[in-house]
Amino acid sequence: MTRQSNRPTRRVALAGTIAPEALRALVGSLRYVGSGLHKLHPGDYGFVPSHNPRPCKSPCDELRPVLRDEAVKLFLQGVKRGMVSAFAAGSVPKYVWAVDEHGEVYEAKIGSAADYHGYRLGEDEQEMRRYILREWQDRCPLD
Repeated sequence: MTRQSNRPTRRVALAGTIAPEALRALVGSLRYVGSGLHKLHPGDYGFVPSHNPRPCKSPCDELRPVLRDEAVKLFLQGVKRGMVSAFAAGSVPKYVWAVDEHGEVYEAKIGSAADYHGYRLGEDEQEMRRYILREWQDRCPLD
């Protein structure tokens, strides 16, 4: 199943529109927990049952295992760089995006409260992948 990338809420907030202190607050309040529905290899996530990948879901570990520490680090890098969807004051973004050291694009989506799960944007979403890569490269690395 192909996801649609033309949804207006599935866009990165314009650079500079989110204050640095708001991004720091998000880093402290958002949490990446993952989802067994997006795992082929459950690694060190501790899912019970260990995992239950669904054929209609994009696995985050389709190309290689992505352990929890790496996933959390990518998620936080995305937040720090402002790679989040626009959100109203007092709320949280629906999406967070990040790019790993291999140039693979990941999207995290809010589940409940401020808990997020992520997945790799696959070959079926080339336009969205290119868009996120451009935004990622335009925002200076913080590491």
